Amino acid sequence: MANENIFDAIIVGAGPAGTTAAFVLAKAGMNVALLERGPSAGSKNVFGGVLYATVLNRLIPNFWEQAPLERHIKGIKIFLISPDNAVSIGVESQAHNNPPFNNSFTVSRAHFDHWYASKAEEAGAMFLTNTLVDDLLKYRDKVIGVKVRGEEGELYADVVIVADGVNSILAEKAGLRKPYARRQVSLGMKEIIELPRSVIEDRFGLSGHEGVELKYIAGDATKGIWGGGNIYTNLESLSLVTWVAVDPMLKAKVKATDLFEQFKEHPFVRNYIKGGETVEYQAHLAPDGGYDATPQYFTDGLMIAGDAARFLNASVHYEGTNFAMASGEAAAKTFLEARRNNDYTAKSLSHYQKLLNESFVMKDLNRYRKMNHFAEKNPEFFGPYFDVITQAAIDFFTVKEMPKRTQEWQMIKDFYKNLRRVSKSRFPLLSFIWKAIKGGISFI
Repeated sequence: MANENIFDAIIVGAGPAGTTAAFVLAKAGMNVALLERGPSAGSKNVFGGVLYATVLNRLIPNFWEQAPLERHIKGIKIFLISPDNAVSIGVESQAHNNPPFNNSFTVSRAHFDHWYASKAEEAGAMFLTNTLVDDLLKYRDKVIGVKVRGEEGELYADVVIVADGVNSILAEKAGLRKPYARRQVSLGMKEIIELPRSVIEDRFGLSGHEGVELKYIAGDATKGIWGGGNIYTNLESLSLVTWVAVDPMLKAKVKATDLFEQFKEHPFVRNYIKGGETVEYQAHLAPDGGYDATPQYFTDGLMIAGDAARFLNASVHYEGTNFAMASGEAAAKTFLEARRNNDYTAKSLSHYQKLLNESFVMKDLNRYRKMNHFAEKNPEFFGPYFDVITQAAIDFFTVKEMPKRTQEWQMIKDFYKNLRRVSKSRFPLLSFIWKAIKGGISFI
């Protein structure tokens, strides 16, 4: 066994979770190997969202001064849409144009992940690309390393941190999770649509590096299936994204590609993307139901982090990068504590669970844990109810030759009638509120 094959820690996966763990450990002077199956960090990553950077800014203060970023997000607009109507609410702040820019940025993962991995290398981590891990190495049921395809062969470490994404085979081999059930994943689809920078800034009311995010929550965005659509502004392109829960999509016998094309053609979407040229197309699975889906995040000699551990806040916030980085940092801190005690058993690594529980990661996952079940049992909330709500809003603001009081009462009557038709209850508003409370709709 050559010494160059022995490390203090091995991290599998150079996404935000794995690179964070490698960076923290390398800064602490540990002998760390960061393994990436692609030719470079980010080359295999599909990403259709916002880089949330609270953890990153703490690890690398003012990172935006050197990181390859697109735009900072100064505002968000949320849409409820029906086939012909839209109701939106927006939040925008000039304070978000100043450091730390609300810790929200659009990025190209191919560029950002490459930069972030280089920071881990500068800190002292050994970064190995084109490195495919086939299996875990064990001794008396304790993980002691990984088996790598190719000339590296077998690599050994006191602890392995698995951060290899949503389809993590290593997490399954470690016995920490089972293969995904259909109701535990969403399918995300994305197009990169090129537009001149001046057009983007005129169309969205931006200047400099300002950016915005448009969120379309269920309703006609995904034809009533739990999911949504988003538009993110980059410097010279738009990221157009849809995500949809896999199980109800299959039960409805619809194709994700059809939903995506219908979303692109929706009148409240197409005007934002008109004139653009699609230059890239991506699709990937995203984890849902993380709090209940993975019972344990550690075992003897191993921890899992990021998407591999199903750490995604699949609510209206749809946050993942901050969860990934927080879990990677917690795994690194747990290793350092275990090293002080020279104990890498599951009992020692249970400190990882403690750190997760104390952080926003598990607290947020716990808060939104009912969301998937609620969406599955109450599909009317994400289709017909949206139509009723948007129609009521349109009725309220429609200009008519009648007194406003009369118009408002007519709107209320129509709203109640349509709500009763959808809910099929004698008391539709009470039924709506009760279902929402019981189902945990506080996730919104």
